[in-house]
Parts: sequence; C-alpha cells; structure tokens
Amino acid sequence: MSIDNTTGIPLPDPLADSPQLPVIRYWRTLADAPFTETVFINAATSLLTADVDLSHATVILPTGGEAEARDWLGSGAERILFTDAAVKDTTLVSRMAAELGEGKVGVWLPVKRMGISWVLDKTSNADFSCMTPSCGKPSWEVLLTDGKRTGIDADWWSRQMLQQGATCILISADYTDTHDHNIAAELVEKHGEPLWLSPLSQTGVEWKVEDWQQYANARQIVMPPPVEEAGEENV
Repeated sequence: MSIDNTTGIPLPDPLADSPQLPVIRYWRTLADAPFTETVFINAATSLLTADVDLSHATVILPTGGEAEARDWLGSGAERILFTDAAVKDTTLVSRMAAELGEGKVGVWLPVKRMGISWVLDKTSNADFSCMTPSCGKPSWEVLLTDGKRTGIDADWWSRQMLQQGATCILISADYTDTHDHNIAAELVEKHGEPLWLSPLSQTGVEWKVEDWQQYANARQIVMPPPVEEAGEENV
C-alpha cells in the first residue's frame, strides 16, 4: 500500500481489483531435467534413473502403489500423486501420508462429466409418479487411467482424500461446455490451495487457460510443454 505524502491518506492500489494470474506449471519427462521449478511427471512415461535431481518433481503414479511411491521419493521426488491405487485401496493415502510425512502425498483425478440416468420415483408423492435424475446438477466423475468410469463424484472424492492427508489434488478434465467451468469454480472455492487443474486430452483453442481463469477462477494449472518447445525439438 502506498501513502499520499501530503495528506497521509492511503492511495488506492491499482492492482487490487485485477484478477490474480494463475500459476502455470508443465508436464515434463526426465529427459527435460534439470528442473528449476515445480514440474509434473507421469511415471508411466518416465523411467526412474539415479542421476536426475527430482527435488522439484511431482510424480504421478497412474497405477503404481506404495512400493513405487517409495522408490520415487527415495530418489528425491518432491511429491507423489496416486491414481488407480487410491481408488482401489481407500486407506492408501492415509497410510502413506502418515508414513511419508506432510506434503508428500496427493492424488490425480482424470475426470469426465458424470452421466445422468433417470429413475421412476413412486414414493415422493402419493398422487403421481415422476422421473427423477440420478444427480441434481452437472458434476465430474473420477475415471481410472484406462478410462473406465468409477461412479465416484470428484468433489466428494477430493474431500475424502484431503481428509486422509493428501495435500495436492490434480484434476484433469476436458472442456465440453460452460458447465465444466462452473464445476471447476465450485471445486476451487471448496478446496482452495491444494487444487490443480489440467486438460485431460485437449490443448490449444479447446482448453484455454484464460477461460479457466476467468470463468472457473482457476489458480493453479498444469499444461503440456509450450508449443514453441515442441517445435524446437523438431528442428
């Protein structure tokens, strides 16, 4: 805050009403090392080696469990995000958080819009029956890494994982319509600092960082490497 030297009255902050720019980080592989800032690495596409500094690496384990997590963390990884293993073993995150310490464990949630089914409700009103939807508003459903649906609501699952000791929730979702921005905005409001957003498969014009910032209040985003880098590799 600046002060008017004549009156001693605080001057308005020209940036006070400006939207906060999101933190942008990138998916990387071990071939991109060394890393000078936080990066996200998919263990399925990166072979663990002993000569890479992983102190800035958040490593996603698509199918791996405790043993693989210990290997990566033992090699210096900053944090591990479980995926399928956390869904199949609902006590995994709490066990690993207790063993590994604060800030070392999180989850990655590939998601898709929750399907809506309709059920004939014969009990809510004695005079007539009506069709009711399985969920009252658009939401995201957690997927396994092979794309299979789990029936788990992403909001509910995020809350459960945070309660178990997860300190990072990375949600990867493609954009289908404005409902996706609304879903994300509610998740950001509820879960705050631990939440990161990333495209599941879309890039470029289909997944616009500025739109997720403006309409979903996205504060932390993980993107594929910049296009100019990909172009340089092909030169």
